[in-house]
Amino acid sequence: MTATPDGIVPDTKDWTWVLERPCPDCGFDASAQRLDDLPDLLHDTATTWARVLERGDVAERPEPDVWSALEYGCHVRDVHVLFAERLRSMLEEDEPTFANWDQDATAVAADYGNQDPAAVSAALVEAAGHVAEVYASVTDATKDRPGVRSNGDRFTVASLGAYHLHDVVHHLRDVGVR
Repeated sequence: MTATPDGIVPDTKDWTWVLERPCPDCGFDASAQRLDDLPDLLHDTATTWARVLERGDVAERPEPDVWSALEYGCHVRDVHVLFAERLRSMLEEDEPTFANWDQDATAVAADYGNQDPAAVSAALVEAAGHVAEVYASVTDATKDRPGVRSNGDRFTVASLGAYHLHDVVHHLRDVGVR
């Protein structure tokens, strides 16, 4: 796989397996997650991300081909925005198909590594709060509404929430938070 202009080899893995078994890297277990807990968990992880983005070395990459904590923070901010859009479409439309999102192209185009950490932190906390509110609006009648990713992967509102939370938790591990 060819590296992007910023030196990162794109992650093309299909991470949907985390919905079926625990992640050996971060310990996340989707079967242990309750949709009702998601708003609080997203709030808690956003608070942790805010602390990460205060680090003095936040913009330094640990290796040339590994994102810095700042770049991961930008990604998590954008994940919250993306999942809020996808969740809203699942709640408002019948079986929407999600447009493809190239996270690596977004990182390059948005110049993640040169963004202001304080602004990223504020936007991440705001985006997490917004998507948490949307998850809080989910009812027993809407938790199983379907959505389809552009590659054909099918989600329910509940499984999308678990998949979303894994991404946020896993990236905390990537920046050294255990």
